[in-house]
Amino acid sequence: MNNAKNILLIGGSTGIGAEIITNLQEKHPNYKLYVACRTSEGIPANVTYFKFDVLTDTIQELDLPNELDGLVYCPGSINLKPFSMLKQEHFETDMQLNFLSIVKILKGIESKLKAAENASVVLFSTVAVKVGMPFHSSIAAAKGALEAFGKSLAAEWAPKIRVNSIAPSLTDTPLAKRLLGNAKKKEKMDERHPLKRVGTPSDIANVAVFLLSEESSWMTGQVIGIDGGISTLNTN
Repeated sequence: MNNAKNILLIGGSTGIGAEIITNLQEKHPNYKLYVACRTSEGIPANVTYFKFDVLTDTIQELDLPNELDGLVYCPGSINLKPFSMLKQEHFETDMQLNFLSIVKILKGIESKLKAAENASVVLFSTVAVKVGMPFHSSIAAAKGALEAFGKSLAAEWAPKIRVNSIAPSLTDTPLAKRLLGNAKKKEKMDERHPLKRVGTPSDIANVAVFLLSEESSWMTGQVIGIDGGISTLNTN
């Protein structure tokens, strides 16, 4: 099925968000895309762009359509430090960006999602929620809240709105540049995964686009691990 849909992406100028836009335009050219993020750099000309900062701006200020068939929330952080080096402000900042901001956005567009025939919300978690990893206490806490929120909301909004989360492992995006900054670092990270590579934006975008489409119309409340097998397999 390839029915016309209105899709809103929060974030989308780089990394996974940019790949989702490319993928949607290739597979669903009749979808109308709206992208709200801090910079228009890299946003295609045929996409409706809004300058938007999730930490300071209000979604109700944007000139969005009355019906939204899909929402993808892309902003996130990789704040990896030992617990002893993390201040309370780090936890608060990660919680604000990764969890509380999407709560505010969904409050602002709930009526637009409910006006659609079968809307889909796609959130991004992390493999570190399922698998305890050193130095991930702040981001895992924030994404853990996001996962639980997504499941609860999926139950509350069924059958009108579907809510699913994608939980990637390390993906080669600008956000992960510090962890993949040279060939030696990347090789080390590749080897940690049973499939012997880190993720690509396309790996994650393919699943996000599937969740936005009618092909996933019987899926909700799920946390989908796209992680090279690291959350479930031990091949060492």
